Amino acid sequence: MSSLRSIIQDVKGELGSISRKGFGLRSRSHRVVQDASVAIDVLKQSCWANMPPELLREVLMRIEASEETWPPRKNVIVCAGVCRSWRQIMKEIVKTPEISAKLTFPISLKQPGPRDSLVQCYIKRSPSKQTYYLYLSNQASNVDGKFLLAARKCRRPICTDYIITLNSDDIAKGSNTYVGKLRSNFLGTKFTVYDAQPPISGPRICKSRSIRLINLKQVSPKVPVGNYPVAHISYELNGLGSRGPRRMQCVMDTIPVSSIEPGGVAPTQTEFVIGSPETFPSISFFRSKSTRMENFQSAPLTEPKDGMLVLRNKSPRWHEQLQCWCLNFHGRVTVASVKNFQLVANPEHENVILQFGKVDKDLFTMDYRYPISAFQAFAICLSSFDTKIACE
Repeated sequence: MSSLRSIIQDVKGELGSISRKGFGLRSRSHRVVQDASVAIDVLKQSCWANMPPELLREVLMRIEASEETWPPRKNVIVCAGVCRSWRQIMKEIVKTPEISAKLTFPISLKQPGPRDSLVQCYIKRSPSKQTYYLYLSNQASNVDGKFLLAARKCRRPICTDYIITLNSDDIAKGSNTYVGKLRSNFLGTKFTVYDAQPPISGPRICKSRSIRLINLKQVSPKVPVGNYPVAHISYELNGLGSRGPRRMQCVMDTIPVSSIEPGGVAPTQTEFVIGSPETFPSISFFRSKSTRMENFQSAPLTEPKDGMLVLRNKSPRWHEQLQCWCLNFHGRVTVASVKNFQLVANPEHENVILQFGKVDKDLFTMDYRYPISAFQAFAICLSSFDTKIACE
């Protein structure tokens, strides 16, 4: 272990040397070119440049295997940032969360969780700022958990948006770390989850004579660029009001129902393209003009299409002694709340795919597994925070 740590320290030292020599001066264009060449020379002269590929791969594999959790796992990210060849090797070594149950690179947040266990996270709410922060940690009271995603609530005249980004300090509409959003209807009973990237199966488009080419894919201007619907959430009218549990349904547009069967496969993204306002020629999804179109897209699905995965909340049981509705969260939830829920695929599959519950005034646990991702799970949980006029 000590040898691996010394290797990591050497790598950090090389990166620091390159940073100091290669990017210290930027005042003139000719100095930038000169400095860039210095950085390349430093990298070529490094002892790591002449290491045999087989030995380099073995070293990186040991580093990856030795760093199981955060914050030590940041060393894997450091190795991936050395150069293109190191990054390529690390991308091949680091397995998806489905196999490794680890969240390493940003793309891990868009990939399905593990099949045989739950990824344990928690959400911290800031009511004054209308923001929500997702952390990776099995203890909600652990302030050192690994930050994953952030969301900010934006009220509109006829709906509510939750903007989701990778940056906890830049949760803005035009942030270049924007990864998606959640939009509700006026009553807070219907929600649509939008992904900033097209689903692997291809974006949902409308027939039109005018087609715009974006990233070599045909996308109709009628579909807001950068907002692709991937899930629909609906809350049923509760006849008992706040005295009864909520009933919710999640239709996962891009996940087939076969994914929960033995050998089933869910779509898995492999690249994470972080966009910017300049990347999108049309950015109408950040303006109120797109409201009518997105409301049309987020219309309730009365009958999910064949083949789509549908998640429903697990029915709680009434506890006579406690005089309340109860679910078994295996110690992960400690405070009774109407927001608490567990989602399952159907009664035949007892495995909980997503569970969410309160542990303190502004702290909530979020545990998810295959076939949904951390981003999808976070968006679904955000819908539970929204006020539901028709349900309560």
